[in-house]
Amino acid sequence: MESLALLIAATFNAGTVLAIAALGLLINEKVGVVNLGAEGLMLCGALAGFATVVHVGVHPLGFLAGMAVAALLSLVFGWLVIYLHTNQYATGLALSLFGAGLSAFAGQPYTQYKLPELITPHVPLLGDVPWLGPALFRQHFLAYAAVALALALMWLFDRTRTGLVLRAVGENPESAHALGYPVRRIRLAAVVVGGALCGLAGAYVSTVYTPLWVEGMIAGKGWIALALTTFATWRPARVLLGAYLFGGVTMLQFHLQGIGVQVPSQFLTMMPYLATVIVLVLISRSPLWIRTQMPQSLGKPFSPGA
Repeated sequence: MESLALLIAATFNAGTVLAIAALGLLINEKVGVVNLGAEGLMLCGALAGFATVVHVGVHPLGFLAGMAVAALLSLVFGWLVIYLHTNQYATGLALSLFGAGLSAFAGQPYTQYKLPELITPHVPLLGDVPWLGPALFRQHFLAYAAVALALALMWLFDRTRTGLVLRAVGENPESAHALGYPVRRIRLAAVVVGGALCGLAGAYVSTVYTPLWVEGMIAGKGWIALALTTFATWRPARVLLGAYLFGGVTMLQFHLQGIGVQVPSQFLTMMPYLATVIVLVLISRSPLWIRTQMPQSLGKPFSPGA
């Protein structure tokens, strides 16, 4: 039972990274913008967060630094695709490659550092409950913030005027523009906010999840987060569920190794990515269903004069 509690706790921790990044990408896609640069944003956010904590020693400032750097890069990305009408997919891939290269170059001086592991506070009373406490209530505060963010986005998109405007910009930007809404500015704001969340996820990886800096340490999590938005059919609650599912698959490889299961390490390492491919293949069996769920202007440029 103790081993199972530790596996659940690790799943919750690993899923937090994917949930925060995927929810940021969900905000982007709700307004019709596809950002394939999540991997690069997370890498730059991870480096910025780690470097800040190394020099300042304050983790919240590290999170803010990661968000700020990723938001700045997202601002450039948004300006290119929204105002200059560059191809969203090509620009996103360029951002991913740029982020990987920039973080590798700028991060060389930080490979020698390792942050001390944080002492995670227990949730009062609940943290001391046998089995349940170690499994769910001894997590970093961002693990609970990810759940709160998903619930907040559910309420925002379904219950508020702001959410209605965001959905209108993604579903039918021409109509939103005709009603007087600044479609391009709304899209740019959503891109910056979504990018900041990717940066936060990256900073969480380098300062909490694995408190060190290694080149390429995001290791495909940005791509998995991107796949999660499609897996969840652009719904925040399903994004959260999918994040914990893929987080569990990631942690299962270490759990199996720990209990002595004789499986080649290469197979265990590829399990999260294999699960991603399998899920995408399964949900792609019904293209019509996906098209009816996705924002109708996803990936398409908008020009007010068109």
